[in-house]
Amino acid sequence: MEKSIVLAGGCFWGMQGYFDRLAGVSFTRVGYANGTLPDPSYDQVKTGKTGHAEALWVEYDDDTLPLSHLLAHYWRVVDPTLLNRQGNDRGTQYRTGIFYTDKTDLPGIRKSRDQEAMKYRDPIVTEIEELRCFYDAEAYHQRYLEKNPGGYCHIHVTPGGWTPSDV
Repeated sequence: MEKSIVLAGGCFWGMQGYFDRLAGVSFTRVGYANGTLPDPSYDQVKTGKTGHAEALWVEYDDDTLPLSHLLAHYWRVVDPTLLNRQGNDRGTQYRTGIFYTDKTDLPGIRKSRDQEAMKYRDPIVTEIEELRCFYDAEAYHQRYLEKNPGGYCHIHVTPGGWTPSDV
């Protein structure tokens, strides 16, 4: 069954590169989620005043890649205990968040978060909310790391695949 979810994990370039490589993911696009300014630009979002998070829209086949497995991948590439930052990126636009499009996913998301919380001393600060809005980022941000292999992100390519740079 085809489903969708929006994941905020700091810089959206690496998130897209990582999730595009997962079997079961059929489509991704980067954009701005759950802010207050309609149809913001990157220049507006980077000020931190729009309330938007850099985020990744993910469409996936729940039969091939169940939500619990998708979220396990998400937790691998973020530090959910950091507020408003990932890697070298700082600001509210770089917060972590899971924004669901299907309310029936909420119990599974909470269970995943609770299991992940057992790995940390500090509390998980990842937002878990219903998706209120999502605006596509500009075309040059879509699949940015494919077009700019040397571009910075806290998630990077190594010979063994995508890994968090600070682990």
